Amino acid sequence: MTENSRPPLPPFTAETAAQKVRAAENAWNTRDPEKIASAYTVDSQWRNRAEFLVGRTQIVQFLQQKWAKELDYRLIKELWAFFDARIAVRFAYEWHDASGNWFRSYGNENWEFDRNGLMKRRIASINDLPITEAERKFHWPLGIRPDDHPGLSELGF
Repeated sequence: MTENSRPPLPPFTAETAAQKVRAAENAWNTRDPEKIASAYTVDSQWRNRAEFLVGRTQIVQFLQQKWAKELDYRLIKELWAFFDARIAVRFAYEWHDASGNWFRSYGNENWEFDRNGLMKRRIASINDLPITEAERKFHWPLGIRPDDHPGLSELGF
C-alpha cells in the first residue's frame, strides 16, 4: 500500500464492498469537498445527472456549489452489487433549499476503482422528490449517520 491508497482495495468481497460504500457515505455526510475529492483519482471522470466532470478540482467546485444549494444534507448509501473493481450503489439523501422546501433525492451510482482503491469513474443518476418536513426520515445531527440509524432497506426505500 502507498500513501495514495484508499483501502479497502479491489478486488472487492461483499464485506469490503460494503465497507467502501459506508466510507463513501461517511465522507459525503461531512460535506467537506476537499476530503471527498481525495478519494478520487486526480483525473477521475464523473457524470452526475447531466453534468460531466473531470478531475479533483472540478469535483471540489461541484460539491461546493451543491452544498451551497442543498442545505442540511443527510445521505444514506447502500451496496447494490459488486464485481472485481466495480461497485453499484443505491442512495437517498434529504435536503432543503434556501426557501425551506424539502426534497428527497434518490439515485444509483456506478463506481470503478483503480488498484489503489481510488475511484476513477463515478456515474450517478438522481431524481428529486419534493417532500414535506414531516415526511423526512433522516433524523440525525448533521455529519456521519449513527450506526443505529436505519438504512435504506430498513426505511422501506
